[in-house]
Amino acid sequence: MPIEITCFKAYDIRGRIPDQLDESIAYRIGNATAAFLEPRRVVVGHDMRLTSAAFADAVTRGLTDAGVDVLDIGLGGTEMVYFATAHLEADGGIMVTASHNPADYNGFKLVRDHAKPISGDSGLGEIRAIAQGDERKRAARLGSRLRTRVFEDYVRHVLGYVDVGRLSPMRIVANAGNGCAGIALDGLEPHLPFEFVKIQHEPDGTFPNGIPNPLLPENRSATTQAVVAHGAALGIAWDGDFDRCFLFDETGAFIEGYYIVGLLAESMLAKSPGGRIVHDPRLTWNTIDIVESCGGTAVQSKSGHSFMKEAMRRADAVYGGEMSAHHYFRDFSYADSGMIPWLLVAELMCRSGKPLSALVGERISRYPASGEINREVVDAHATLQRIHDHYAASASAVDDVDGYGFEFPDWRFNVRMSNTEPVVRLNVESRGDRALMEARTAEVLAILED
Repeated sequence: MPIEITCFKAYDIRGRIPDQLDESIAYRIGNATAAFLEPRRVVVGHDMRLTSAAFADAVTRGLTDAGVDVLDIGLGGTEMVYFATAHLEADGGIMVTASHNPADYNGFKLVRDHAKPISGDSGLGEIRAIAQGDERKRAARLGSRLRTRVFEDYVRHVLGYVDVGRLSPMRIVANAGNGCAGIALDGLEPHLPFEFVKIQHEPDGTFPNGIPNPLLPENRSATTQAVVAHGAALGIAWDGDFDRCFLFDETGAFIEGYYIVGLLAESMLAKSPGGRIVHDPRLTWNTIDIVESCGGTAVQSKSGHSFMKEAMRRADAVYGGEMSAHHYFRDFSYADSGMIPWLLVAELMCRSGKPLSALVGERISRYPASGEINREVVDAHATLQRIHDHYAASASAVDDVDGYGFEFPDWRFNVRMSNTEPVVRLNVESRGDRALMEARTAEVLAILED
């Protein structure tokens, strides 16, 4: 019988258990994906949440009942599903995960062949409509479920982004947040000269140390304290499905993702001279400066993984980065990885002989930024229009790629609506003048909150 399914979001599927998502809905989603994609083979993987293995079983039954062969890669991270889908030349992939959502949530991330994302504007709506209906796709020949191991190939691919022979020993704090990053790290470790101090390492869906979301300041102290206590050169923390990684310098200071985008652009342009780099529109000046000084071309894209990946494919970009700690690589099927970025940063540290604080310190001084500031508003559209009306006439440039961006000779800002929450997001930066940046941030916030 028809039902209403409320867990479909802009980029993926996430819902609270059991009122928004259960095994019967997981089955419908798997079966509907088969009806929509008409695939021969689909990769399925899952994270460590307590319901994830059962949801993977249910989504697999939905696929195999429709005649689809499932390549089951088991427990791991989202990027392992991306890798396996492309590497095994499958027609699609489904990762069972709710990333950094609370423990009583779960969900799915869906891709087509070559790990192309299935988002709200590229198929999720159609899959939801099919899943809500009362007809299921049933094939005369049931599909098979094949346990498939791609882990060694995945590790080999990730290591291929750096010259392992030129890496030098250093101590690194690695905080998996009891998500799945520890699985990948353990596979990489034997091939690297690094000494890892592992905290919150074991996958544990009860989240004994809290939900792994290092983007929240209150979730960073464990990594900071471990870096200081162990005298580490670098700290790394991941979210639950480790498609994002967050870096800390040798003092334990958290490094804003904006400046990591610049470092990775520099690294990738050294490996692919003259390449194109895709960046989001929230904070841009530092990235553009680095890309142009390294002989590359900067390409702006709307925020969000589906937009970034589409822009990268159009531009054949070698790398794309968002300040939210999503980093995309052309040779990784234009998909995001939480393992490749920290390896590239560690390689930069080894080659330059500079600590991470020095690598980013000059850039932070040259382009100080506010970091993303979120404010709940009653009417986001009206708020953005009010800010536009106030600044548009005096700005030297205005863009509407994602919300509104306003540029002035010595400062700029972007204000946009969230795709997932009732909030407006503000980012401000200046040219070498922190006091100006802070003053302008206060000025815009006063208008925003009026």
